[in-house]
Amino acid sequence: MTVPVKLLGFSLWMLSLNFARCQECLQKDIKYENTEAVAKASYADGETVKVNCMTGYTGLYKLKCEKGKWKKSTERPCAKKKCSHPGDTPNGDFKLLEGTEFVFGATVVYTCKKGYEMASRSNQRTCRAQGWDNAVPVCEVVKCPAIRTDGDVTASGKTEDGSYGDTIHFECVSSDKIIDGSSDIQCEETGKWSDIVPKCKEITCIAPVISNGNVVEPKPKYQKDAILKYKCNKGFKESEDIPRCAKFGWTLNPECHEITCELKSTTFGVQEIKPKEKTIFRAGESVEITCSEKHWLFGTKESNRSFTCQSNGKWDYEPVCEEITCDDPLGQHVSGPYWGKLKLGVTQSFSCESGYREMGKVATCTRDGWIPKPLCTGPCIVTVEEMDKRGIEQRWKPN
Repeated sequence: MTVPVKLLGFSLWMLSLNFARCQECLQKDIKYENTEAVAKASYADGETVKVNCMTGYTGLYKLKCEKGKWKKSTERPCAKKKCSHPGDTPNGDFKLLEGTEFVFGATVVYTCKKGYEMASRSNQRTCRAQGWDNAVPVCEVVKCPAIRTDGDVTASGKTEDGSYGDTIHFECVSSDKIIDGSSDIQCEETGKWSDIVPKCKEITCIAPVISNGNVVEPKPKYQKDAILKYKCNKGFKESEDIPRCAKFGWTLNPECHEITCELKSTTFGVQEIKPKEKTIFRAGESVEITCSEKHWLFGTKESNRSFTCQSNGKWDYEPVCEEITCDDPLGQHVSGPYWGKLKLGVTQSFSCESGYREMGKVATCTRDGWIPKPLCTGPCIVTVEEMDKRGIEQRWKPN
């Protein structure tokens, strides 16, 4: 009896033990993301456990073991902790390496703007569990070396501590010299000056190539204030001013201008021009002008003639039509006051000086002047010899 009883007791104990184990909840069955492992491998029925999030995450789970299964009493899923703005740096920018939010694990990389360089040991910050690591990087302006010149050159600007964008201006001490190189250099983003420090050289000019002309007695070099002598080809003329060697080259560009004459008046009083529709003529070329009925060519009293452009750029005569007019009848014994200049066809009453009589009632302006001609006639004077010659007998004879 004793052995069977013991066997029965052992069997009941094993049965209760297996039943208890079937009611346990296991650690391996907790499978939430980004959580830390709980302390024990298994939990008895009715036990509760707090599941914490991994470092850098926020949230919480509370679980209870019920008949071998976990039941949630609190659930706040684990999410990455957020960081504040990482901070701007003057003269620089930053960007996220990945993602779009400032959360645990995110990294921002800083870069400096053009002309600035990173002065900090690290150029990035990472969002950690306690916030951003490292300090906000610092960008400093790029510096260029100090400027050193010889005694002939003066430099103005920040010659000792030039920074990106600064400009140094150079001039020669002597007014008889000119900068040989760049008169202005800039501090570049590389920390170097855009050009070397220049020297000074004597002011000289070289003979230019002149279109339609050539230099007279050319020289390899012309010193300051030297005059350039040149002449132009036929049909061209030199500029009125004389080129002189100066600091920035010749004071004027030695040019040969084509000699031309301009026909300025092409409509007033003009009947015909040959050739038509041409107003600019070269030296030696001619134009024929015919004036209209009531006009003649200036200063000629002609209606038609040719005009030639001369080598000095002037017409041989003025190619202009003007209205036909008659001047005051001076020397024709017409008594004043005079009439002034009157146009073709105008009539004017008049009277003659004492001892002269009018040849008509009015004077008329024509292309040939005033008519009738003459306007006034005087007494007839004949010598005795002429009368005798013609057989005219005098009624009165002097004693």
